[in-house]
Amino acid sequence: MNDATAALDEPGTPLTQPATSTAVLERTEVVPELHEPGDHERFSHYVRKEKILESALSGEPVVALCGKVWVPGRDPNRFPVCPMCKEIYDGLRPPADGEE
Repeated sequence: MNDATAALDEPGTPLTQPATSTAVLERTEVVPELHEPGDHERFSHYVRKEKILESALSGEPVVALCGKVWVPGRDPNRFPVCPMCKEIYDGLRPPADGEE
């Protein structure tokens, strides 16, 4: 039995090692091609209404029709509509948000 386990068994004994550890999780996100880097930040994106409501309650990110993933928090009326989202919405491309 190591010192950390012994400390957990005996109340009041200080820990000599941390009881928890952390790790870094790396992931690669696939980002659709845009006009310029950062363009997706300059647009309002189309997201299914029920997903926006879920995000507002849970704080979980949403996925736009064009594939952009983010947590909504800005006024979409202040930005032009994402051309890729509009093209998908108008039926010219299949959605990239994982749903049909």
